[in-house]
Amino acid sequence: MSQKKLSLQEQLLKAGLITESQAKTAKTEKYRQNQLIRNHKVQLVDEAKEQALKAQAEQLGKDKELNKLKQQQEEQKQIAAQVRQLVIQHRIPIDENAIDEYDDSFAYHFIDKGKVKKLFVPKNIREQIAGGQLAIVKLGQRYEVVKAEIANKIKARNSGSVVVLTESSNAPPADKNDPYADYQIPDDLMW
Repeated sequence: MSQKKLSLQEQLLKAGLITESQAKTAKTEKYRQNQLIRNHKVQLVDEAKEQALKAQAEQLGKDKELNKLKQQQEEQKQIAAQVRQLVIQHRIPIDENAIDEYDDSFAYHFIDKGKVKKLFVPKNIREQIAGGQLAIVKLGQRYEVVKAEIANKIKARNSGSVVVLTESSNAPPADKNDPYADYQIPDDLMW
């Protein structure tokens, strides 16, 4: 009792889902397409395949952009870690216990993002900051004092971390006719 397997078209006819004329039209259309392909070497466009390829290309573009963004974030993290390491290794220690003894005359005032800030440091460090041998850098919410060479390295990586870096002043030659040439103006002059 072997039963002959019916094609999909015959099964649809038997179930009454299509009529004989619809089946005949579909069969002739399929025959014509095959003839076109064989005789004229015409390639039929498979829209589903094209859409799949287009979607794959779009996904590839999105993946590349996402990878690029992740790489930029990773580079920023590495730069932040390098800056942090430079500051921690080369910061100049300031006696935190002695800060309570200082009054406002011991503070070095500077501007950070439009706000006046102050850092309590001894007189010799204040003079070195003003002279350009030392600099103030920001590490998180704290301000640290480092050498100017280290501040330049930090500035090359992230210029936003360096708050105060005074250029070493090479004073212009003194004018021979200047009546005040003998008088030095102090860097910490208060008005």
